[in-house]
Amino acid sequence: MSERIQNAVSDKFVCIHGHFYQPPRENPWLEAIEVQDSAYPYHDWNERIGSECYGPNGAARILGGDGHIDKIINNYAKISFNFGPTVLQWMEKSQPQKYSRIIDADKLSMEQLEGHGSAIAQVYNHIIMPLANTRDKNTQIIWGKKDFEFRFGRAPEGMWLAETAVDYETLDLLADHGIKYTILAPRQGHQVRPIGQEHWDDVSDGRIDPQRAYKAYLPSGKDMNLFFYDGPISQAIAFERLLVNGEYLAGRLLGAFGESDECCRLVHIATDGESYGHHHKHGEMALAYALDHIESNNLANIVNYGYFLEKFPPAYEADIYENSSWSCVHGVERWRSDCGCNSGGHAWNQAWRAPLRAALDHLRDSLAGPFEEAASKFLKDPWAARDDYIEVILDRNPESIDRYIAKHAVRELSEAEKIDVLRLMEMQRHCLLMYTSCGWFFDEISGMETVQVIEYAGRAVQLAHDIFKQDFESSFLEKLEQAKSNLHDFHDGRWIYEHWVRPHILSLADVGAHYAISSLFEDYGEQAAFSAFTAVQESYEGIQAGRMKFACGQVTVRSEITQESEKMSFGALHLGDHTIRCGVGPYLTQEQFEELKNKLFDPFKMADMAATLLAVDDTFKKDAYSLTSLFSDERRKVLKLIQEPMLEQAEALNAQLYENHAALVLFLRNSNLPVPAPLDSAAEFVLNERLKRAFNADNIEAHVIEPLLEEARLTGVNMDTDALEYAIRLNLENKGFALKENPNQRELMEEIIGILELINRLPFTVNTWRLQNIAYEILQDTYPDAVESAARDDVAAVEWVKLFRKLADLLWVRLPEWNHEGEAS
Repeated sequence: MSERIQNAVSDKFVCIHGHFYQPPRENPWLEAIEVQDSAYPYHDWNERIGSECYGPNGAARILGGDGHIDKIINNYAKISFNFGPTVLQWMEKSQPQKYSRIIDADKLSMEQLEGHGSAIAQVYNHIIMPLANTRDKNTQIIWGKKDFEFRFGRAPEGMWLAETAVDYETLDLLADHGIKYTILAPRQGHQVRPIGQEHWDDVSDGRIDPQRAYKAYLPSGKDMNLFFYDGPISQAIAFERLLVNGEYLAGRLLGAFGESDECCRLVHIATDGESYGHHHKHGEMALAYALDHIESNNLANIVNYGYFLEKFPPAYEADIYENSSWSCVHGVERWRSDCGCNSGGHAWNQAWRAPLRAALDHLRDSLAGPFEEAASKFLKDPWAARDDYIEVILDRNPESIDRYIAKHAVRELSEAEKIDVLRLMEMQRHCLLMYTSCGWFFDEISGMETVQVIEYAGRAVQLAHDIFKQDFESSFLEKLEQAKSNLHDFHDGRWIYEHWVRPHILSLADVGAHYAISSLFEDYGEQAAFSAFTAVQESYEGIQAGRMKFACGQVTVRSEITQESEKMSFGALHLGDHTIRCGVGPYLTQEQFEELKNKLFDPFKMADMAATLLAVDDTFKKDAYSLTSLFSDERRKVLKLIQEPMLEQAEALNAQLYENHAALVLFLRNSNLPVPAPLDSAAEFVLNERLKRAFNADNIEAHVIEPLLEEARLTGVNMDTDALEYAIRLNLENKGFALKENPNQRELMEEIIGILELINRLPFTVNTWRLQNIAYEILQDTYPDAVESAARDDVAAVEWVKLFRKLADLLWVRLPEWNHEGEAS
């Protein structure tokens, strides 16, 4: 019997599955997520959801009646869950602490449940499996499984199907790859019968009994175990505010057992993981409380599917509805037709879905033959090599690539041939990514998720053109043109591609231009990294006159994805403000470069900007690059640098205007009279800037901040609370991380206490979640020894304990009772 349930008195079992997934958001050329303004104040939606959901579920609070934190637990260790591989790939790099708690949770659940981990795999990039061809289905399963093994260090027992969309071929392929079970919606069950009997019972319309495991016998002769989740409870979590209270959730789960005399029943639900914290604020706390309440009171056994399946293998057989899913009552039509399923809120049609899929199918099939023919020159089996390409995606270092090539190559390949192999595989990777289900889920083809899948198609088209020297774009766009937008300004899929995708297609020369322009504002030294690219400086010279700058040089740009590289020369000119001109040309000999440098620098030294611009255009003889040529994040960074002098000037002018008339502003506010717009804007701008500066300072000083807050209150300005909260939170968290590294820093602890006391007086709430986690860890790791030392009259320990207790109290972290002699009770 497992450690988790050895003391349980119930033969009832509860399992909660969370499907944690966001669509891949990376720019296909940069392999990085660019800034998304709709996620403000966060950089992008992954970061925002990571903060609101992924992180909190790894450290969920259980509160006492007085609001203090009694426990912080890792929800992932007590539920069943899957994460989209593309989300975990992002999280591993961008939020490693959250990522490690997810990996640790699986190990902990294996210890507690006799080797059955809580994590299950997912088909790689969330494609609708019944709509995929056999080859793509197979690759999706292989990539999902290998990604799981790479991260969790074991083979997955189960695999989540995107939108639970299923057909028998998919189940057969799951079985082929050693997957033991998957999870389906209740309406996907058609008929059931006890194993070995002939009579089927119709369970359509969601009437299947969800409290047992089922076995599906497949046409191939293999079989697959199935769990059909409890629909009403899962629906209540998503849409009926069941997560508003952990007791409600626990009661609803336990109430589902009813009065059945059948032994060993499993109440289980499947939900969007983002319900717990993102869609429903503090939903992770309701989940944590419900699990703890059930477990600590021995009301049921908290298990995962793998454990339950081993203990209670299926006694019933199930037949499913093929081409069905959990989020479309019409089967899988939401991802290929105007079936009526949408997000609501608009009188729009989704007739664009069918032609979008037809265009992508046409592109995929058009590229399959050339891919196979070209790859066969280098590889024993091109499609088997594609299946194994996940090993390179997971580890792109040169040794990994060499192992991959050696395994699949028909002979020893040259460096140029290796690059061709990588480009072929990247083309195939993007042909898979372009089927990510979110591209069809929402209402409008111009939506962010649909544009993303069209961008993946654009990357596949570019690679195909580079490799095969053929035009695959024209026929693709002819079909894409049939996908009509609901919005007149956006026309159709072709217009979206031509205006929003094609302009973002990057060549190595474009990356070189990015390097050249950004080098005017940042010293890169010998080597610089730009997302998926590396730039190695061969030569560089710059000259400046006031705010004007000019640079020319030579650089080698290399793709870290395909390993292709290009040497080039460049000239970049900044005339002040946002006016930038850049040219990129062929790599030059040293003598040629000296001639270039003189040709470009001579007119600049004479302050003849017209001649300088003419020299740049005449030298490079191609479309000139400008500030808009920079990658989005870098463009904003450069614009910020460009704007700093202007903003400083604007702040000074606004400060003068505001300070000269502050008394008038106060009088008008107190008299309930309108403040003239210029004065109101000046006050808002000045006070928000001063507060941001104070919150970002190394030393956050209450005597500076509180008068500013009072001034803002009296003048009635609108404070940018999102930005202010974000600034002071990050500042506080950085100090907290330093304290975690060395909890004995009493001065730092006193500083943090002072900031927390200030926060309690702010007119807005500051999220102290990370600092609470740090305090809780110190409580577990450092506090007991300190209390023991304090009990032996260690004066320093007594002072530390008193200080830490004050910190914990401000953070609402409960501590054991402790008397003045230093004794815990």
